[in-house]
Amino acid sequence: MWSRTLTTLCLLGLAALSFAQDSGGELTKVKEQELEEVRERISRLKQSMDDAADERDRLTGELQELDVAISEQRIRIAEIERDQQYAANKKDKLDAELAEREQHLDEESEALAAQVRTAYMSGSQEKIKLLLNQRDPATLGRLMSYYRYLNDYRAENIAAVVEQIRKLDELRAQIAAEEARLSSLARARYDELGRLNASQEERKTLLVSLRRKIASEGEEVERLAAQEQDLTRLIAELTSILSDYPISSEQPFSEHRGKLTWPVAGTLLHDFGQPRVGGNIKWNGVVLTAPRGREVRAVYHGRVAFADWLAGMGLLVIVDHGEGYMTLYGYNETILKDTGDWVAPGDVIATVGDSGGQPQAGLYFELRRGTKPQNPRRWVTRTPGS
Repeated sequence: MWSRTLTTLCLLGLAALSFAQDSGGELTKVKEQELEEVRERISRLKQSMDDAADERDRLTGELQELDVAISEQRIRIAEIERDQQYAANKKDKLDAELAEREQHLDEESEALAAQVRTAYMSGSQEKIKLLLNQRDPATLGRLMSYYRYLNDYRAENIAAVVEQIRKLDELRAQIAAEEARLSSLARARYDELGRLNASQEERKTLLVSLRRKIASEGEEVERLAAQEQDLTRLIAELTSILSDYPISSEQPFSEHRGKLTWPVAGTLLHDFGQPRVGGNIKWNGVVLTAPRGREVRAVYHGRVAFADWLAGMGLLVIVDHGEGYMTLYGYNETILKDTGDWVAPGDVIATVGDSGGQPQAGLYFELRRGTKPQNPRRWVTRTPGS
């Protein structure tokens, strides 16, 4: 919610000021007290707004909870799948090392077996035979030295075989642990997918109720107008707060008009300025249809000013680029950045989805200067990868 973002930004600003003025003195304690007071005030404000929103539209609040839950579930599934891939790669490496060490063990064992056979063929009283059969002390000394070297070599081979066996045991234990980890991850992914499917089914049922409620054109126009007011209010509040934390860049955002790259590769569904329901409300941005889960990228340097759910926009990311310019990325399936994060052109900030109750997967992209929407087509001309 927008109030959560305001809380974060206020806290970040106060914390930064506190640290800059006095990193360890009494002033820091004073600022911490002020910080706690700000937390309490913003918390009360947020609670009152949530209560009012629930009273006005309970179904939208339920949609928010489901969209956020589905996003978190998809993120966890992606993390599990990354862990599975890592564990599988590790197991493959361990299997290869095990095969290599087993080959070394075979070679060491064969060498040791050859020595044992040689010793057996020469009899068990090798030293005595050498002493009885040799009369020349020099020859006898050389033979005894050779015998010592041979025995040392045998001992080294025996030690090498024992060490190889120990390492093989360790490798087998590690492989068994990775196999157990893979099995556990597979179960966790299966369980998470089950929860995700249940959430999606619940969301479908909720959307049917929501669309039935706003079936008449008049109610739809009223709903869109309210959502536009919420977004305008959010942008205004963010602009006011961020004015105390300006963004400096060697190349200002305004100099990149007509040079930016679209945040996602997709097909234009709704264009800037096109009329919406009833014709009284127009699109302030563009909607690009794209496969669910496709990466959404920042168009330019900036700082994430908002990363949360907003009615009409679903999971929304707003990036502040300085000079009053902001870009908005809505309808996301997942958000991959937090409020306050810095981003560069091409950084992945979200994935395409249909949050907010959209009928199909896509990305809502908008560009504003202050609270005034700008035509993205005049700023963004390059396709991703060009």
